[in-house]
Amino acid sequence: MHPAPSTPQPPRTQPQGWRAQLLWFPDPQSHKVRHETDGLLVTGRDDDGVVRIQAMGPYRELAEHYPKLPTTHWPGLCIAPGFVDMHVHYPQLDVIASPAEGLLPWLEHYTFPHEKQFSEPAHARETADFFLDELLHNGVTTALCFATAHPESVDAFMKAAQARQLRMIAGKVLQDRHSPDGLRDTDTQLSLRQTEDLIGRWHGVDRLGYAITPRFAPTSSAEQLHGAGDIAQQFPDVWVQSHLAENLDEIRWVHELFPQARSYLDVYDRAGLLRPRAVYAHSIHLDSADRRRMAETGSVAAVSPTSNLFLGSGFFDYTASDAANLRYGLASDVGGGTSFSPFQTMHAAYTVARQSVGRPGVSLAPEHLWWQHTAGAAQALGLGGKVGNLLPGCEADFVVLNPKATPLLARRTAQADTLAEWLFAMGVLGDDRLIAHTVIQGQPVTDNRA
Repeated sequence: MHPAPSTPQPPRTQPQGWRAQLLWFPDPQSHKVRHETDGLLVTGRDDDGVVRIQAMGPYRELAEHYPKLPTTHWPGLCIAPGFVDMHVHYPQLDVIASPAEGLLPWLEHYTFPHEKQFSEPAHARETADFFLDELLHNGVTTALCFATAHPESVDAFMKAAQARQLRMIAGKVLQDRHSPDGLRDTDTQLSLRQTEDLIGRWHGVDRLGYAITPRFAPTSSAEQLHGAGDIAQQFPDVWVQSHLAENLDEIRWVHELFPQARSYLDVYDRAGLLRPRAVYAHSIHLDSADRRRMAETGSVAAVSPTSNLFLGSGFFDYTASDAANLRYGLASDVGGGTSFSPFQTMHAAYTVARQSVGRPGVSLAPEHLWWQHTAGAAQALGLGGKVGNLLPGCEADFVVLNPKATPLLARRTAQADTLAEWLFAMGVLGDDRLIAHTVIQGQPVTDNRA
């Protein structure tokens, strides 16, 4: 199939200035954060049509170099990196907040019936439009998303993201067994050809990316998993996404289906699905060998704390993951996850880390929580230097925070004695009201104060 047409890009334009507080990570590999109380961010469109950050720093030092710069001034507000969601299901928008006894019953009773509807392009597009607007409303500017088993669901999502000029990644779900009619791939080879067609149609078009997407090991045959691995080898710059070691019942099922594999992770390893840009959601119930193997192959974990708490799946082990040098970042996992808000996800991550099993819990630094959902998540996705930060060269997708968005936030942030306290207060008490504006490609696209 022919690639989708790129959105026509305006020519390079005059730089634009944005004056407010600034929050960023000078070293994207580290969660050490910087805060400028009166900063200037300068953005402009490059020759390739992408709006990027051209300069940033203290207003008093930078403004003199841009004497005629048109500048938007947001006194009292803070410009911060747009949030990066490492794992989310756009077709599960309408099953968020659905009660169930655990992961597998939740899939059977809610998720699978809803996902059958996405063979209909109009339904898929309406859901994608609402979903993406909800992400932006909550300050999420980049996400790695599951679609459904229907190629139409990918086309609808990509078109909706393209219309909003977003950097998004998505893929058709591969599931050729243990799935209901209307959702199961009835022809394994066709499902793999559809994946290749979708890569050709969407990967690298504008700011869109494709992810090879086996749902999870139990719903793919060995033939389909190995076929996905072959495609991953053929297209090393696309992503791979799936689920891993989320639930104990799920793990027992994997052992029954793949008795020759050493572990759940080994199923993916044997299929050739461990590599850089391979993202495995949850990654809770792993042993040290699994974590080391993920780290040495460049595979990463998407930590989904609200989902893990909601479905009773378990707690991500930060201590063991750090010891193995396993990279990770935060994810909402809507609809198993209970909120689109990065602040709710950060709050849940802090709570989960305190509950580590078998050893004393850890208290994640506020800066670390923010890094996991911005620069750290971008690094894990292989998008470091593009999104999740405010450094020159990064794409101009950012959020504008209002620390006084609610009376309680205003009272608490005003009394914060340190930057860490200020960040933690927003992370615990914040919700969508804390996002005053979301800016995509140098254009404000939401105004939550309206």
